[in-house]
Parts: sequence; C-alpha cells; structure tokens
Amino acid sequence: MRLILLGPPGAGKGTQAQRLVQRYGIVQLSTGEMLRAAVAAGTPVGLKAKDIMATGALVPDELVIGIISDRLDQPDARKGFILDGFPRTVPQAQALDELLKKKHIKLDAVVELRVNESALLARVETRATQMLARGEEVRVDDTPEVLSKRLAHYRSLTEPLIHYYSERRKLLTVDGMMTIEHVTREINRIMTAIGAVPAKSKAKAGKTAVGSRSRAGRGSGAAKAEKPARAAGRAGKPAAKPAKKSARKSGPGGRAKAAGTAKKSAKKVTKRRAKA
Repeated sequence: MRLILLGPPGAGKGTQAQRLVQRYGIVQLSTGEMLRAAVAAGTPVGLKAKDIMATGALVPDELVIGIISDRLDQPDARKGFILDGFPRTVPQAQALDELLKKKHIKLDAVVELRVNESALLARVETRATQMLARGEEVRVDDTPEVLSKRLAHYRSLTEPLIHYYSERRKLLTVDGMMTIEHVTREINRIMTAIGAVPAKSKAKAGKTAVGSRSRAGRGSGAAKAEKPARAAGRAGKPAAKPAKKSARKSGPGGRAKAAGTAKKSAKKVTKRRAKA
C-alpha cells in the first residue's frame, strides 16, 4: 500500500495513519521526522537542511524530496508507506510524481478525509472548555483561533491538491465526520476494492474452493470404489439364485413331497413281499 492522506487540520489523518501502519505493517513517512532523522544521521541532504533550518528558513522542496528519496530506499519502506504532511502544494505533488516515476513506484491512492469546518471548530472549542474545567492547560495550537488560521492556510495552499489528484484519478474521498472506527473501516474497504491490500474474503473463498474440490475428489473416489462393490454384488446374484431354489426345495413343501415319495416306495416294497 502506497498512500497519501489529505485533509484539513483536525480531520484525523494522524490517527488513521497509525491505524493503517499497525494493520498492514507499512511505514508512516512524516516529513518533519524524516528531516530530523536526516540531520541526526549527517547525510548530505540532512547537512544542507540543517544549515537552512538553523537560519529559521523553510527547507526548499528539492531538499525535502531528496530526504523522501533516501527514505524510500530503505528496506522497511518496500512493503508500503503513508506520506504524512507531504505534499502540501501542487508543485510538491508534481515533484513527488517525478520521484516515484524514477523509482518505478506506483502510488495507489490519495484519500481525502472530508470534514465540516464548522463542526471542527465546535469540536476544538468544546475540548478546550472541558480541559479548562478539569484544570488542565490548553495547548496554544489547540484553540479555535489557531485552528481557524490553519484551516485558511489549508484552503489556500493544500486544497488545490484535491483537484490535482482528482484529475489523475487518484483521489478517493471518505467522510471524516464519521467515528474513528467507521473511518478506518471505510479506508480499509477502499484499499481492498482498488487492490492496494489483499482481500481476506477472496483468500477464504479460495480455500473454500480448494476444500470443495478436495471433497469432490474424495466423493469421486468413493463412487469409484463403490462401483466394483456394486458390480460384485450383481455378479454374485446369479450364484445366489440356485441357493434360493435349493432353499425352497428343502423347505416344508419340499420335505413333505419327499416324505410322500418315500411312503409310496415303501408300500410297493410291502406289496411285492406279500405276493412273494
């Protein structure tokens, strides 16, 4: 599975990415984490990024693409990946397409978690109120005011990606306002439908078909084994008929007839002796 998750802040991309990672054993590629790892490892790209980050400037797209390229070459990314936080703009998406093309890697889908912004703002406001009521400190970036700014930034820079990937028939939309479980199930259903992950039902059907063929084979063998037995039974019937006739002759009627014949013979012998 090679996937990009799109959606505004608070849509649940991070939660769903973690669930997919755990379910399918793929890796989550976060640009922030990859940048820090490259800097810590002292790779050529990481050293360039370190100097730029030290000045407080944004890392150019070409450097980010270079870091992603290095990360995709690692063994654990061969099974699949989810890109988190990248691309954020159409130029980044175009650069990513070129990179994947060079590496002969096919992107399976771009899943957009579509949400209602008003509902998101209400959700954040409710969470902040509940945290304050419990005496907990509300994070600076977890307030309706900050979320409003992030949503505006998303609409201006990232939302055009929806049109970009839709034109390339890569975009699939999921209702992000459903429960976490429902969103997870829908993403799994979509991934199975497009063939990004194996379908368990197909595997089970295959096993059932094999089992049916095996049972059919056993049934045919049994039928073949029964045929000689039936043939032997039919062959034995003619031999059984004389036995039945003998049995009838030796029955009560047969014994009475034999006794009558014996009496007649005895009378004839008696008459001959009397004449003599």
